[in-house]
Amino acid sequence: MNPADLAPVAAAPDMSVWHLFWQAHIVVKLVMIGLLAASIWSWAIIVDKTLLFARTKRAMDRFEETFWSGQSLEDLYRGLSQRAVSGMDAVFVSAMREWKRSFEGSGRGVASLSQRIDKVLDVTIQREAERLESKLLVLATIGSSAPFIGLFGTVWGIMNSFTAIAASKNTSLAVVAPGIAEALFATAIGLFAAIPAVIAYNKLQAQAAKAVGRLEGFADEFSAILSRQIDERLAHAA
Repeated sequence: MNPADLAPVAAAPDMSVWHLFWQAHIVVKLVMIGLLAASIWSWAIIVDKTLLFARTKRAMDRFEETFWSGQSLEDLYRGLSQRAVSGMDAVFVSAMREWKRSFEGSGRGVASLSQRIDKVLDVTIQREAERLESKLLVLATIGSSAPFIGLFGTVWGIMNSFTAIAASKNTSLAVVAPGIAEALFATAIGLFAAIPAVIAYNKLQAQAAKAVGRLEGFADEFSAILSRQIDERLAHAA
C-alpha cells in the first residue's frame, strides 16, 4: 500500500459567497457592502423610472386622444386645471393659462402673445424633461464607477493576501487561492452593480428622449393652433 494513501485528505476550502465575504479584509468588505448598496439603489431607480415612463406614455396617449377628438379647449382646460398635471397635460395647461391671462386681462400685448406662449411651452418642456431624466445620472455614475471601485477592493485584497503569504512563507495553491478568490469577489460585485445600471441608463435615457420629443411635437402643433387663433382675432379687431 502506498503510504501516501494513508495521509489524511485536506479539507477543501469553503468557497461559498458568505465565506468569501466574511474572510475578506475589512476594506474589501466595505467595498462589497458599498457596491451592494449601489446595486440596490440602481434597481430601485430602474423600477421607479420604468413605471414612471409607462404611466407617462399612457397619459400622453389618453391626452392626445382627448385633444384631437374635437373637445372644446376651454372644457379640456377647466378639467385639467383643477388638478396637478404633468407631461403633455402640463404643456397644454401652461399654454392655455398664458392665453387666458392675456385675453381676460386688459387685452394688451396680444400681438406678442405667440412669443410668450412659445417661451412658456419651452420652460414647461424643460421642467418635464428634468423630471423624466432625474436620477438617471445616478445610474450613469454607478455604471461607470462600480467596476473601478470593485477593482480597488480586488487590488487591496490581493495585496493583503500576498502580505499574509509572505508572512507564512507558504506559496502552495491551497493557501494562495482563497485569498485571491476573496479579492476577485469584489470585482464580480462591481460588475454585478455596473452592468444593469449601464443597460438601464441607455434604455431609460432613450425613453426619456422619446417622451420629450413627443412633448416638443405637441407643443409645436398646439402653438401653431393658438397662433392661428391670435391672427384671426387681430384681423377681426383691425
